[in-house]
Amino acid sequence: MRLTGQDKKGSSPRAAFFVGRYALMALRCAMVALALTAFGSGVAAPVFAQQPPAHEVQAQEVPTSRAQIELSFAPLVKHVAPAVVNVFTKRVVREQARSPFANDPFFQRFFGDRFSFGMPRERVQNSLGSGVIVGSDGIIVTNNHVIADGDIFTVALADRREFEAELLLADERTDLAVLKIDPQGEALPVLDFADSDALEVGDLVLAIGNPFGVGQTVTSGIVSALARTQVGVTDYQFFIQTDAAINPGNSGGALVTMDGHLVGVNTAIFSRSGGSIGIGFAIPANMVRLVVASAAAGSNGRVVRPWLGASTQTVTSELSKALGLDRPGGVLIGDIYRGGPADRAGLATGDVVRRLGSHDVVDDNALRYRLATREVGSRVDVEFLRGGQTQTGTLVLTAPPERPQRNVTRLDGAHPLSGATVANLSPALAEELRLDPMQSGVVVTEVVRRSSANRVGVQPGDIIQALNDTPVADVEALETVLARGGRTWQVAVKRGDQVFSATVRL
Repeated sequence: MRLTGQDKKGSSPRAAFFVGRYALMALRCAMVALALTAFGSGVAAPVFAQQPPAHEVQAQEVPTSRAQIELSFAPLVKHVAPAVVNVFTKRVVREQARSPFANDPFFQRFFGDRFSFGMPRERVQNSLGSGVIVGSDGIIVTNNHVIADGDIFTVALADRREFEAELLLADERTDLAVLKIDPQGEALPVLDFADSDALEVGDLVLAIGNPFGVGQTVTSGIVSALARTQVGVTDYQFFIQTDAAINPGNSGGALVTMDGHLVGVNTAIFSRSGGSIGIGFAIPANMVRLVVASAAAGSNGRVVRPWLGASTQTVTSELSKALGLDRPGGVLIGDIYRGGPADRAGLATGDVVRRLGSHDVVDDNALRYRLATREVGSRVDVEFLRGGQTQTGTLVLTAPPERPQRNVTRLDGAHPLSGATVANLSPALAEELRLDPMQSGVVVTEVVRRSSANRVGVQPGDIIQALNDTPVADVEALETVLARGGRTWQVAVKRGDQVFSATVRL
């Protein structure tokens, strides 16, 4: 390169300018090289771009472990998987063996159906599901439909050890069951309950179980929705919906949060093919906790839940317009049980309950769930609308009363109800039989096959309203009418929302 104005003793001012410029460029190149070297060695490199305002700067760290780089669920799975078990159920079924001569024309012509069936034989039915250890002493929760009608229960731990299990509680209404195994003094790994009310849509979850019997399987997903009340799987419909793959055999398995807590028990899927399509449902942990606590307290196989003491109805779009409300949602109060929780809280017929405690009440199922997950004797604030104005009260939750006493009676004799077992209907009995707790009268609890009551068509759950045009208020009144005898009987029975009447001649 040619420089002008240079003498023998030194550089001109212009030459000095170019030298300084090239020196600055060299310095910048050196700094870039140093930054690249530092980045490659894991040291944070200087940034020459314009920095954001100080309040927007967020500290970022380079991953320091393989688990952080891979974003692996492995540490979480290692922690929770040992508490998820397999549940095997065996049921002995007695059936009539088909005779080899059943279809032979010769034997059919001369002996008819007398030799169509051979000696009774027993057959063992097996079913498989999953469960979760929630007590280090061997308390396990699973779905009721996993153990339903079973005779023998076996629990296989994650380490392949097997234990015979005792059934402590089976609650068909929530589709939950509690088993107990004897670990011989060993403290088993457990999953602690999470607060399912703190769950939010979008939270990451893992589903762990034994789908199709292939062995313990882990799937991941997010919480797709909360408070699903139109699933139709249990009486207390209030499910967590997830897109984590759940398949047959996952029932009773764990739905786990990212901190390793049990947030739900997987119980059902929505599927047209029988396989997962990303719509699975889990029973919230707050409901599971109550059922497990009832089993641990020795409740004789029953879960005692508080009741409202009033009949209710979901406020639909049509009903909200009729009531002059700004939107659908909430629960309309109907009949009120005198002295019950609703009565003492100041609720009246026509009120619309919109909130219970800190939770919104969108429909009747949500109200039932919120009550069912609270303990008997607890108190909770209730917010309701009356005449367009918002009011509040306090519910003191009690168990449904046993008034009147049941007086369970087996009916015999020459009358159309012979072979039926009846009882006085109380709120407590109505709760057990899944009937409206506001109903009263005489309810049929059992019917013997091939009895007069069976031939007439009487079914368990029917309420006998009148006999020979005489109203029946209790079992004693029913027995008085039956004692009069006769060959022709007028029977009026309520089944659901319908009343059936029939004339029976003996």
